[in-house]
Amino acid sequence: MSHRIVLAASVAAAFSAPVSVRAQVLTEHDVSVEMAMTIATTAMEACTKRVSVAVLDRTGRMRVFLQGDGAMPSNIELARRKAYTALTFGRTSSEWAERAKVQTPGQLMLTDVMTQQGGVPIKFGNETIGAVGLSGAPNGGQQEEDCGKAGIAKIEDQLK
Repeated sequence: MSHRIVLAASVAAAFSAPVSVRAQVLTEHDVSVEMAMTIATTAMEACTKRVSVAVLDRTGRMRVFLQGDGAMPSNIELARRKAYTALTFGRTSSEWAERAKVQTPGQLMLTDVMTQQGGVPIKFGNETIGAVGLSGAPNGGQQEEDCGKAGIAKIEDQLK
């Protein structure tokens, strides 16, 4: 009987003890609204006022969205999905699309991913902390990607 009491007390003590001393607070980097505004406005200025620009944070939430003058209604969703793809896979949407076609074709069926060019990840060192996506550039995907990279380059000093 005394063994059962000792065992029960030991189990109760183990479950009521504080969490392991090895637990630690996480520190995460993210895109601030100021960074997102700078990226978006710089990207739009580099392309044309007709593009739409979406900047997402590390969790995929929209931080900033700019709908260009005369932009098509569908550009809102296209820009967001391009950014989401770049964020999810940590590479441009076009790099991911080429890789997925050959190595991981099942990923092409994931919700919200976009195989079109125009999504660029925002990196803090090797860590993806957000992404920018553009839609509606007159010269298409390569121009959108270049404009997204120009927006990120504007805040590059903050990403080190």
